[in-house]
Amino acid sequence: MSRPPGRKQENHKISRELFVLTYGALVAQLCKDYEKDEDVNTCLDRMGYGIGVRLIDDFLARSAVKKCRSYSETADVIAQVAFKMYLGVTPSVSCSSAAGNEFSLILDKNPLVDFVEELPAERASLCYCNLLCGVIRGALEMVQLAAEVTFLQDRLKGDAVTEIGITFLRKAEDRKHKRNK
Repeated sequence: MSRPPGRKQENHKISRELFVLTYGALVAQLCKDYEKDEDVNTCLDRMGYGIGVRLIDDFLARSAVKKCRSYSETADVIAQVAFKMYLGVTPSVSCSSAAGNEFSLILDKNPLVDFVEELPAERASLCYCNLLCGVIRGALEMVQLAAEVTFLQDRLKGDAVTEIGITFLRKAEDRKHKRNK
């Protein structure tokens, strides 16, 4: 029995929509469970970290990317390969420091908020998509890159774009010297 053409794309869209709706239900439940937005943000980051720790193996196996030689190359791989592979979007990347260890991923469209118009006024400090920060941080840590990942701008809070900041905490030279000793 053969499948009708275009069926796989339809299943992918249904799966994505199901994921987005399920994520929304998860955030709503966490908001009921925790009074403070900071607690919800921490929980989402922790969950994302656990996902990132496991997702990196799948990413490396499926993408066949080579070892990145710089933080800039790492940020580009996150944006152009990982985001495209798992979320179907490609954020733009900009370096925001002279040291070359701070980058911004700028999303014109964030698929996790497809069904969310705005945050309620009482949840103004909620980082709705904080799961993404944890995923990135967890995945980077598994490839021996310590990083701080935070939301810098969020469309749900009235900003023009959604911007995720990545700050690599160790310089590439520090890692090279440690290996040579």
